[in-house]
Amino acid sequence: MGTFLALTLFTGFVLVLLAVDLGAFHRHRRAPRFRGALLASAAWVALALAFNLGIYFWRGQQPAVEFLTGYILELSLSLDNVFIFALTFTYAAVPSEDQHRVLFWGVLGALIMRAIFIVAGVELISHFHWVLYIFGAFLVVSGLALVREKEKKVRPEHNPVLRLARKLFPVTENYEGALFFVRRNGRRFVTPLFLVLVMIETTDVLMAVDSIPAVLGVTEDPFIVYTSNIFAVLGLRALYFLLARALMKFRYLHVGLALVLMFVGSTMLGAYFYKLPTHVSLAVICVVVAFTIIISMLKARGVVESDTAAEPKQ
Repeated sequence: MGTFLALTLFTGFVLVLLAVDLGAFHRHRRAPRFRGALLASAAWVALALAFNLGIYFWRGQQPAVEFLTGYILELSLSLDNVFIFALTFTYAAVPSEDQHRVLFWGVLGALIMRAIFIVAGVELISHFHWVLYIFGAFLVVSGLALVREKEKKVRPEHNPVLRLARKLFPVTENYEGALFFVRRNGRRFVTPLFLVLVMIETTDVLMAVDSIPAVLGVTEDPFIVYTSNIFAVLGLRALYFLLARALMKFRYLHVGLALVLMFVGSTMLGAYFYKLPTHVSLAVICVVVAFTIIISMLKARGVVESDTAAEPKQ
């Protein structure tokens, strides 16, 4: 089976999954519950692992390890998206029952944008292999910048795409339920929910600038890069509703993600001299992310305990 046919079939499979997800499980306008988000997250992870097993029997051990590494890498970097989504929804005061709809259409946009990024990246590397070293240096620089980042802020007024949308379309003053567009007196308006979708989409594009080169550091196989990316994005919605509040307490997670970016970038820069085995990269990524999450949890627990101890006794 050719790569193009495989990618086409996979994309069709994903569209069917999204249609079932929206039509069967999220037909009604309501806020997702923790239990539902937990089950959905488990289902998306199980589906990705089943797909990984299929790759193992179809294409062998090495592509399967590359997919698993790319998937875990993308899922780890996607945790940063969860922070941004939470801040965006809070800033824009998006009703909880409408957040899933925004993320759903955000996934569709991500399918298109990431496909473009991946095709462009693979084509560049296939014709100009030295571009791989530029990607590596970019990841190292991005990791260093992320280490210095003390807190995340959402500044819609600095988003050029959002400013352009406001200039091109008249915007309603209030949310109009789950609608992105409304028509009044023969004139079409966009709602604030559409502007939030624009913010989510541009955020994903910015995140893809880091994540796509990172996966290309694991493998240059377009099928593995695309499928691992998309499976991580598919599970991102459920992951948001599961972890959005908890991740706010993971104060060192951004350091772990920065170390992962710098590690992958370094392996890309050093690939001319030595190609690090994929399973070693997988182990390093898992250990770094798990370690920073554990340290963050211990720190958060220590803060809570110290605050409790400092309270005056009645």
